[in-house]
Amino acid sequence: MSVKKFLDTNVLFYACDSSDPHKQAIALQLIADLSAKRTGVLSTQVLGEFFHSTVVRRKLLSAATAEKIVQDYNKTFSSVPIHFDLVRLAMNIHQKYQTSYWDSLIVAAASDQGCAEILSEDLNDNQIYNGVRVVNPFLVKTKS
Repeated sequence: MSVKKFLDTNVLFYACDSSDPHKQAIALQLIADLSAKRTGVLSTQVLGEFFHSTVVRRKLLSAATAEKIVQDYNKTFSSVPIHFDLVRLAMNIHQKYQTSYWDSLIVAAASDQGCAEILSEDLNDNQIYNGVRVVNPFLVKTKS
């Protein structure tokens, strides 16, 4: 059985952002790999944040294009709806790790779905939050 991985908003965002070709290539490859393996997980929060970041904040996409992409991601990946138990768990995670509420909600959704990893540049790389390891796929690793 393959390991489930939770995609944070920045992975989806970079897939549409050509201003950083390196990050875009990594994001597109991750999305393709997780799609092919059927091991990608995201939440309705991530889908909403993707829409906001690409349409409102950065104006990379039209609302219609972003909506189609959101619908495609919702079909391609397991999509976790945000419900009260996740909100409560996020509040507990926030208190335990001192992460922002929104990042805590990402961790709560990933944990709830049994994901082994969260793919994100917003949390501490390699740290384990509530049993889920964060992997920053955009971090350039240097040899020691």
